Amino acid sequence: MKQAILLSFSLLLLLASTTLAISPAPAAAPKAAAKTPPTPKAAAPSPKQLVPTLPQSPDSPDSVPDDITRILKKAKMFSVLIRLLKTTEIMNNINSQLITAKSGGITILAPDDSAFSNLKAGFLNSLNEGQKIELVQFHLLPEFVSSSNFDSLSNPVQTVAGKDPARLPLNVNALGNSVNISTGVVNATVLGVVYSDNKLGIYHVDKVLLPLDFFVTNKAPALAPTAPTKVPKDAKDNSSEDDQEETNRDHNKSGAVSLVSLGGTKLMSLGIALVAVATMWS
Repeated sequence: MKQAILLSFSLLLLLASTTLAISPAPAAAPKAAAKTPPTPKAAAPSPKQLVPTLPQSPDSPDSVPDDITRILKKAKMFSVLIRLLKTTEIMNNINSQLITAKSGGITILAPDDSAFSNLKAGFLNSLNEGQKIELVQFHLLPEFVSSSNFDSLSNPVQTVAGKDPARLPLNVNALGNSVNISTGVVNATVLGVVYSDNKLGIYHVDKVLLPLDFFVTNKAPALAPTAPTKVPKDAKDNSSEDDQEETNRDHNKSGAVSLVSLGGTKLMSLGIALVAVATMWS
């Protein structure tokens, strides 16, 4: 009896386990699709700087853009340029422009003291006041040019001195990391940035930019020689007769007697008188 009960219980357990194994498991709830985080946009590359910043360049926070003297003095190599800017009173004009101008700006191409020392001895002293002003203005561009924007300038470049390609040519050639400047007299290189913000750019150049009109004199073309005019023979004869008549009139006015003006009869009478006098004395 006990064996029958155990057998029946075993069969029930077997059937129950088989049913559980056969019945499908409940379907899992669908998982929400994971959101893919947006790909961050790559930052636009900043324009490549054509002119390197000098190690001794003043930092922008330490220098105010309306104090050109302080900026140049801190660089410790522009004493001659500072003196020229002051004596020509262009320094005051630049500072005033930077304070009042709301747009535009200015760019200074700054030769160092070594560049001025390489000039011919006595060159600066030989310049008059007008030429000194032109020399300084030739180093100023009436707009702000960033260190990465030299290759966008149109030649000849406008300077404060003017834009006359015959007198004041200034051509900029930016190639790779090199910026070269030609004036028709010298070829200079931009060595680095002394100072730069959105209104003022000061760049170190290795030579003084000499204007072409300091060395070229405009001479008027020589006139072609004029061929001598031939006078007709008749005109010569008439001219001789006119001259003779004019001479006779002058002699008559002065009381002088011209033998040429005497008639043939007067000459014969004079000759007979001379013969008679000679006979009397003989």
